[in-house]
Formats: sequence, C-alpha cells, structure tokens
Amino acid sequence: MSHFSLICILILAIVFIILAITKLKIHAFLALSLASIFVALLTKIPLEKIADILEKGVGGTLGFLAVIIGCGAILGKMLEVSGGARVVANSLLSLFGKERADIAMILVGFIAGIPVFVEVGFVLLAPLIFVVARQMHISRIKIGIALGTSLMCVHCLVPPHPAATTIVSTLGADISKVIIFSLIIGIICAFFGSIVYLKFFHFSKDENFTIINEAQKEKNPGIFLTYFTILLPLILMLSKVFFTNPIILFISNPIIALIISVLVSYYTLGLRLHYKMQNLLDLSTNSFLQIAGILLIIGAGGAFNEILIQSHIGDALKAVLGSFHLNPIFLAWLIAIILHASVGSATVAMISAAGIVSSLDTNISKEALCLAIGSGAIGCTIVTDSLFWLIKETLKLNMKEMFKYYTGATAVASLVGLGLSFILSNFI
Repeated sequence: MSHFSLICILILAIVFIILAITKLKIHAFLALSLASIFVALLTKIPLEKIADILEKGVGGTLGFLAVIIGCGAILGKMLEVSGGARVVANSLLSLFGKERADIAMILVGFIAGIPVFVEVGFVLLAPLIFVVARQMHISRIKIGIALGTSLMCVHCLVPPHPAATTIVSTLGADISKVIIFSLIIGIICAFFGSIVYLKFFHFSKDENFTIINEAQKEKNPGIFLTYFTILLPLILMLSKVFFTNPIILFISNPIIALIISVLVSYYTLGLRLHYKMQNLLDLSTNSFLQIAGILLIIGAGGAFNEILIQSHIGDALKAVLGSFHLNPIFLAWLIAIILHASVGSATVAMISAAGIVSSLDTNISKEALCLAIGSGAIGCTIVTDSLFWLIKETLKLNMKEMFKYYTGATAVASLVGLGLSFILSNFI
C-alpha cells in the first residue's frame, strides 16, 4: 500500500477511537482494541496473525508495567488511609505560610501525587483545599487550581506514573534521566501554569462554603517517615546514577524498587500505626480494583502500537513526516495535545503518541521526546477529560471559569514544558 493510504488508515483509526470514546461511550480499552483490529484488516494483515500480534503488543507492554502499576496503587492506598497526605500538606503549609499557600499546594500535589493517579490524588487532597481556604482566608479556586495543575504535571511527566513509564519503555529512554529531568521540568510547568498564570486574575476569599470530609488528625504517621516512603521509589531508581555495583543495579530496577517501597510502606504507614496484616491485605486488594481499567487501557494501547509496526504504518509515517521537516520535539508535543483534547485521556494520548513517535528516525534525545509527549498531554484538559468535571464540581465552578482557570493553567504548563523540552534536547 502507498504511504498516503497507510496514513489515511491511521487517521481513520484515531477518528474512530475519538468517536467511540466521546460519542458512543465505549470504554477506551475496547475502543483501542477495535481500532487495532480495524487497522489490521484495512492493511491486509493475515487474519490468522491478528490475534497473535495483539497478544504480543499487550504482553510486551504489561509485562513491564503490571507490577509497577499494582505497586503504585498499593502505595497510593497506604498514603490515603494512613493520613500521610495530610502530613505532607500540613508540613508544607506550615513552611510556606498563608501568603504562599498556592506554592505549598503545588508541592503537596507534586509530592503526594507521585504514587497515585491524578483523579485519585485530587479526590484524596480535595478536603485540604477547603480547610486551607477557610483557615487562611484565601480563595479555594486559587489553591484548588494550583493543586490540580500540579497533579496533572506529575501524572504526565514523572515515572513511575503508568503513562510516563510506558513511554519511557516504548521509546527506549533512560528512566533515571527522565525522572531527574521530569521532576525539574514538572515543578517549573506547574509553577508557571498556576502561580504565574493565575496572577492575572483576582480571586476573592471564600466566606461560605461546605467543608467536605475534613481530615481526622489521630494516628498520623511521622513527617520523616511519610516523606521517606513517598520518595523511596525515586531514590532507589535514581541510585544507579551514582553507583554501579550489582546490588544497586538490582534495586534500582523500577519493578524491584516499587516492590521494596510497598513492603516499607506496610511498616511505616501501616504496622507502626497499629494496622494488622489482615488490614493491609484488604487495603491492597481494594487498591487493585481501581487499576483494572488502567491496565486494560495500557495493554490495548500496546496492542495498537504493535499493529502500527506490523502494518508498516510506522514506516509510512516516518517517510511522510520526514518530508515536512517538523522538529520531532514539536511533533511529539503536538500529537499528544491533540489526542488528549480529542480522546480526553492523558494516558491514551501519551501511549498513542509514543507509538507514533517511536517510528521516527531522529537523533533527538529519547528522554527529551518523553518529556515533550508528557508536556503535550498536560494541555487541553477540556470537557472530554473526566478530570475537568471532577475539578469543576469539587470547586463549584461554572464552565466559563473552568476554561479560564484550569484549561488555561494546563495550557500554559504544557507550553512551558514544550519550551523546556526544546532547550533540554540541545544538551542531552
């Protein structure tokens, strides 16, 4: 088939995914799976090979990520039930004070958001928005948008978040380098997206609003152990940057690092607070219920990418895009932001964008491409994204306010990420 025909098939597949998710309300897992079969049939892949290719794509993707996502879910649940999130928030708010509460909330989101999915993180930390707004007499909107923007940045940029880890694997990037650069770039993106951008608006303090689920303060873990537990996966994964002996190389593997971190969290956030092992077993089991959909979506995304490879669409895309002479950093960012706006899932957008970008023949740093894709997925958080509605309803905003504050904040953060990815690509 001609390159033009193959590109048209890819476009039709993406349009199908968008319509299936947004209009037909089909789960993203099924939409991606059907799109994979659709592409395979149109590109005349033999019928008897389609199932094997899908299996290879799912297995190749989840073989690395299933343990990481499962361990991340347990860590998030332990952070939630132990009160660790409250400990982080209270310590940072005490450090920064009333005048810089929005900066404190960015750091709360960035640190507490490392082990949890973005929606779970916002639900977990939402009560703090109202408590802080009441106690410090500031606008819930300002600190709520700061928190939401920060959570979105860490979700899209920083491994071991599932989508961020997936694109590292897909592009063959160095996860240690991605973690280091994503932490720096993510904080800068969140700062400009919320603190700087929101400076252009005036917010009145809240006088009357409902306090939801205000945190109980008994049995909280200590500050040091809470921070240590949250940051332990990153510490272990980054250890190979400084040491190269076999033991360090073993524990720095993301899978081993997260298993170790879960076992540590059982003690620091569980047994020390007088939870029984049966309680920890129940919490772990419940945490897995929240990730089934994520695992299926990521697996289906891997299958879709494998179909693109086997159908030679990747080769066609490489040839066509090469003729346009678009900068790969900009292209990676553009694909991700368009897919996020269309599909409404940053995870789907990042996985699909990585599959397309991986086919390009470029000498641009793989780590910079990962950050460009993540930056693109931050932007255009609109009505297609469930996070948009979650933040809208939690903060009691109308549609105009949501677009002005949150969509604007994520757009600015996304553009800052694009610029920083460009700069970084010139040095690594």
